[in-house]
Formats: sequence, C-alpha cells, structure tokens
Amino acid sequence: MTDRKEIEKLFRQHYRQMYRLANILLHDDAESKDVVYDIFAQLLSNPRPLREDTAEAFLLTCVRNRCLNVMRNRQIQERIQRLYLLDLESSILSERLLREETESLNEGILLLQPPVCHDIILWHFRDGLTFSEIARKLQVSETTVYKHLRRALESLRTQLKTQESL
Repeated sequence: MTDRKEIEKLFRQHYRQMYRLANILLHDDAESKDVVYDIFAQLLSNPRPLREDTAEAFLLTCVRNRCLNVMRNRQIQERIQRLYLLDLESSILSERLLREETESLNEGILLLQPPVCHDIILWHFRDGLTFSEIARKLQVSETTVYKHLRRALESLRTQLKTQESL
C-alpha cells in the first residue's frame, strides 16, 4: 500500500479512530488533529508497504507513539518553564536583597561620626580615590586618612551586626 489513493482510503477509514485515540491521550483537539495529519503526511512522504489486515493496528500504534512523544515534549517544556521561573525569581530575590543591603549600608555611612569619616569612606570606595589623594584634599596625613577609614569601617561593621541580630 504505497500509492496516494490507498493512503487516502486509509485516511477515510481510520481517521476517526486515530483522532479519538489521540484526543483521549492528549486532551487537546488541535494537537490530536496534528498528530493524525503528521502520521499521514509521513506516510505520503515515505511510503511503506502496509497490509490491509495490519494497517489499523499499525496506524493506531503510530498515533499512540506520536502522542507519547508529544506528552514527553510537554513535560520537558513545563520543566524548562519552571526552572526558568525559579531562576527568574531567584535573580529578582537576589537583586532585592542586594538593594536592601546597599540601602542599609548607605544609611550606616550617613550616620558615621565624625562627618569626615563619612566623606573619606565615600571618596575611597565610591569615587576610588587613594589615601594620598584624600589626604591632599583634606590637608591631613595619609595615616590620618587610614585611621579615619579604619574607624569608619569598624563602626559600619558593628552597625550591620546589630541590624542582623534584630
């Protein structure tokens, strides 16, 4: 059974059964029709000899196998979507946590005393100035800049530790 007329005859005879089986397995009309049409399209493009007594069993087996492939592909797509959503949620969560920590750190910097510590820490870490550049700007020694920076960092650490314990 390889010519077009014989395949059309098979289509007319077995389409309803094939469609019904696909619809039972997939629960989707459009996908069920696609499965059946794909099977007949493959028969047309790659004709193979079919005996009349086994043609129905062969076609229904093709429907079952194609439906199983569709269901497997659905599961894979659903898994990928879940993983994508988890990845998206974790990146949003990590961005939110980073923003909160940055805000907390900025608040801590604003509370630093004396105010020169606030300026030094911002110039050094935000603007990237060296100790010597900051010392020239403030007209103090580099050692003084280092001591103020160390004091500011210690103060920030204690502030952050107290916030974490709350």
